Amino acid sequence: MSDKDIYVDDELLDMDVEGTDAEGEGDEMYEHFSVTVDKGQSMMRLDKFLTIRLEHTSRNRIQAAADGQNILVNGKPQKSSYKVKPLDQISIVMPYPRRKEEIVPENIPLNIVYEDDDIIVVNKEAGMVVHPGVGNHSGTLVHALSYHLQNLPMFSEGNARAGLVHRIDKDTSGLLVVAKNERAHASLAKQFFDHTIYRRYVALVWGNIAEDEGTITGNIGRSPKDRLQMYVFADGSDGKHAVTHFKVLRRYGYVTLVECRLETGRTHQIRVHMSWQGHPLFNDERYGGNRILKGTTFMKYKQFIDNCFKLIPRQSLHARALGFDHPTTGKYVQFESELPDDLKAVLQKWETYTDSVGLDIDEI
Repeated sequence: MSDKDIYVDDELLDMDVEGTDAEGEGDEMYEHFSVTVDKGQSMMRLDKFLTIRLEHTSRNRIQAAADGQNILVNGKPQKSSYKVKPLDQISIVMPYPRRKEEIVPENIPLNIVYEDDDIIVVNKEAGMVVHPGVGNHSGTLVHALSYHLQNLPMFSEGNARAGLVHRIDKDTSGLLVVAKNERAHASLAKQFFDHTIYRRYVALVWGNIAEDEGTITGNIGRSPKDRLQMYVFADGSDGKHAVTHFKVLRRYGYVTLVECRLETGRTHQIRVHMSWQGHPLFNDERYGGNRILKGTTFMKYKQFIDNCFKLIPRQSLHARALGFDHPTTGKYVQFESELPDDLKAVLQKWETYTDSVGLDIDEI
């Protein structure tokens, strides 16, 4: 049997069972298999060998992975026609297999940033779930894509995760790339696996962060006390390796605007890493950011925060930039998106407040 390392589906299945939004910013949607060929194995085509060895994996999926140079034999990419030899070490990265569900295409408007024959980049609004799950059987991004791309095979077969290689939270806004064919799907999955995808987020967090920039490293896994939350295992005893780089963009005294760059992609990574550092995202209910954590005790200030929460009734997080090698041309492409109106409004409110009270940030 093969060794199989799954990087996302455990989080996804847990969240589906719990009935949450089944989302996680930065989550990659691929799987990795490692296979050692038996000593007595006769020579056989690579695609045929893997079809036999990997249960529930079609030959077409394997061939698409090979075409995208996603199958390594002894550390080198090989084609489907390669003849396996005894003791060959085979590594393969593929997007997750299709999940059948009755997807009824829905004519939901999409903010399309870029589109060609291979990929589509969308700027997702906050409040939209990326793909169907428990409690979310309609109105998702996949339903919208299934309407927009209904003439493409990948989006006409009831696949609940058609073209997806990553996700962002329901209440996080920003950029996602979606593959329009199997070859592009395999290429993007490999880039996420290799951590070569560039992802930059903007977040408003509680507190005045001491450093102008830094790196947060801490394993992330399901919280042992609350299955709806993720948790940082600082000693590395559990969870999965996670790294977030941050840089301060603007200080407002009691809150700070930061830029976060994901090196890895774990469920709720930015939200749980910032909370672990004592800086939960502004109005992030799940991680304690939906209450006053810094500031004065004056009633006027409490009313100000309440008004801010009404302006942005979600965690203050936006996926601002996304960069990767194009699946066909091989050239690096990068996309940027403007901050959404609700986040702009809150930042303007903090600008006005900071000026009006003469807040000396250096003394906080």
